[in-house]
Amino acid sequence: MKQILTALFCLVLCRAHSQNLYVETYGNAKDKPVIFLHGGPGYNAAFFERSTAARLADKGFFVIVYDRRGEGRSPDSAAQFTFREALADIDALYKTYRLKKAVLLGHSFGGVLAIQYAEKKPAAVDAIVLADALLDAQETYRTILAKVKGIYEAKKDSMSLRYIGMIEQMDTAGLAYNSYTLGHAMLNGLYGPVHPSEEAKLIYQEMKQDSVVKKYGSQMTRLAPTGYWEHEHYTTLNMLPALRNLVAKKTKIYAVYGREDGLFSEKQVSEVMEIIGSDRVDYLEGAGHNVFADQQVSFLEDLKKWLK
Repeated sequence: MKQILTALFCLVLCRAHSQNLYVETYGNAKDKPVIFLHGGPGYNAAFFERSTAARLADKGFFVIVYDRRGEGRSPDSAAQFTFREALADIDALYKTYRLKKAVLLGHSFGGVLAIQYAEKKPAAVDAIVLADALLDAQETYRTILAKVKGIYEAKKDSMSLRYIGMIEQMDTAGLAYNSYTLGHAMLNGLYGPVHPSEEAKLIYQEMKQDSVVKKYGSQMTRLAPTGYWEHEHYTTLNMLPALRNLVAKKTKIYAVYGREDGLFSEKQVSEVMEIIGSDRVDYLEGAGHNVFADQQVSFLEDLKKWLK
């Protein structure tokens, strides 16, 4: 009942700031705030919220999860799907909860927003944690295509290899190139670990029974990818220069990546280590794209060690 009242309270306050966001909080409001920025575009925070948010709060954090405007549980027919709009909504969360500083935990596409917000308002960011964050979109697409090509070659799957050849001839900045590439990543299991840990098996089994995850866990809001592509050209984003700039300005940045996340090569993760420092990056065995669930104990211990 308390969580339901909190969510309703947040919805009312967020509307007062010209929003219509689904927001939920976990933990003590006096603890260090962590705002979770979910992946996408078009996804939502349901899986992280149900699998990890409360357990992160138990480590001594005030965890704020929300679905971006026009995505997931925050339907909005007037959503613009622009970075300006997304950053304004983060501003509204700061106002709603009277935050002076917060940790921005950016998963996948959420890492882009974490970096952009830190560039805009560095004094408001206590630290950034990048969790399997998208940093160089074009390099990620090349990584995926190389991996699935190898899989198809090993299988002698000539039909699929022809499809990959067609994708490679497409406009790499286009939304179709993005969609087909990520589709092949999903078809070939590049998002998850090949051999999940017993810990992860239990979490995923629990999430299969969770009513919220059942309803929203695989839901995609189709207008969001199109909108962000039209307005922000997100398929060509390269956040590495911005990351270097933040490091030069002494912003605290940490990163957790799964070694079995097929969206990112070891070279990409090594570049992140070179920029922010290898002692601030954990490259976890047995974890895929949902590193916070695939190796949850290690993930939570990392955040406690870095942020407390």
